[in-house]
Amino acid sequence: MKGLPAMTSQHPPVEHFILHLSDTHFVGDSELLHGAIDSDANLERLFEDFARTQARPEAIVFTGDLADTGREDAYRRLRALVEPAAAAIGARVIWVMGNHDTRTPFRKHLLDSDAGEESVDMVHDVNGLRIIALDSTVPGEHYGEITDAQYAWLAEVLATPAPHGTLIALHHPPVPSLLEPISFVELRDQQRFAQAISGTDVRGVLGGHLHFNTFSEIGGVPVSVASATCYTQDLNVPAGGMRGRDGAQGFNLVHLYDDRVMHTVVPIGEFSTVYEITAEQMLAWSELSLDEVSEEMARTADQPEPTSV
Repeated sequence: MKGLPAMTSQHPPVEHFILHLSDTHFVGDSELLHGAIDSDANLERLFEDFARTQARPEAIVFTGDLADTGREDAYRRLRALVEPAAAAIGARVIWVMGNHDTRTPFRKHLLDSDAGEESVDMVHDVNGLRIIALDSTVPGEHYGEITDAQYAWLAEVLATPAPHGTLIALHHPPVPSLLEPISFVELRDQQRFAQAISGTDVRGVLGGHLHFNTFSEIGGVPVSVASATCYTQDLNVPAGGMRGRDGAQGFNLVHLYDDRVMHTVVPIGEFSTVYEITAEQMLAWSELSLDEVSEEMARTADQPEPTSV
């Protein structure tokens, strides 16, 4: 807007920046998921694309279904791909259990732990922001559940507020399901979960499992579900059906301000460019009127694409 200082925002600076990914579903080496999806290549592409942004998130949260059948080689390969990419952008990695995961190999190959089949519940301090990895899985089942022991543990953790509040990351999101039958995939007893976080410093809930993006709230707390990086659910199907598709994969950016949490969906893949504006141009354009910006954009769009020699 003309008359304002360049790049001025009415909002305060971002306090925390998190990447939220879900449902990588790694299979055996050289295998394709459902005979069609290269889960490794999708995730590798995601990190290659993101690295070019030069953004620096503090953490990468994976909300479950990391290996499609809990294979040890899948976890090893996933970790070998993710950790160097995370190190390159200065982000720590937070792993969350999903219903396709198996606790013993999950712990062994991702957490360097020998705790076996115990519930994988962990607390991470990310520069004053508390991120709780909560294991909502029930071995052998698609639905999710949180046990009495887990609720007692969660209450103890949340009894002391964190400096910048808390995010809870779990695989089964506490949201209404668009897939039938609903008991097949839902987190059970969601009202109890709402009561568990009511009055605490929980600022947001991150989930996966559904293979499509959706947003809701529970007990006044926003819930964000990240799409899968492997394949997604096509919701344009008759009620009661399911159709997986090789498209619309993506991940979420999570920005935390002092008064809000913002979730942004980013697709994976290559798309045709309509126009491109450099950071220097953006800084200069911030001083222009709306008409002047429109003229500059039209002129930029008319310029030929650069060619390599």
